[in-house]
Amino acid sequence: MEIIEKKNSNFKYNEPAFNSKVVQMRRVSKTLKGGKKLTFSAVIIVGDNHGKVGVGLGRANDANVAVDRATASAKKHLFQVPITKNDSIPHIVQAKFGACEVLIKPAKTGTGVIAGGSVRTVLELAGLKNILAKQLGSNNIINNARATLVALSKLQTTKTLCKDRSISFKIFRNRILSTYQKV
Repeated sequence: MEIIEKKNSNFKYNEPAFNSKVVQMRRVSKTLKGGKKLTFSAVIIVGDNHGKVGVGLGRANDANVAVDRATASAKKHLFQVPITKNDSIPHIVQAKFGACEVLIKPAKTGTGVIAGGSVRTVLELAGLKNILAKQLGSNNIINNARATLVALSKLQTTKTLCKDRSISFKIFRNRILSTYQKV
């Protein structure tokens, strides 16, 4: 039997650099006929600090395998978050996932990330630097992270609003300015 070596063994794929953070790692058990079966459950948040973020959940008999599965799941479910020039979001948004509700507001430059728990981790890994967030309802780590993702997915930029309403940006801007000038 002959072993064939690859000529381009040091070829690297161009995969973007993602930061990941383990939010929750726990040992769970299931009672079976023969006794209890112990497994590990991991919740991981993955982001590139430039607008892409995702949350993944992985379960396995080994902790390292659970982390790998959660990371793969998070990378599968990445999506782009619209970020403004001052590293914030375009408008206020509120979303619910299960019993968890999250309220996210844009903030001035220099404010920082004012949030707690898994909401803070999601916002930081998304690359948002000036933002306010509040968890309402349950304190479930997984559901709060997913509620934050739902809220971030609801965000719209002015370009997408104009495209949805089938009007030009110039007309849209003039309408907004005319409403503020009347006040």
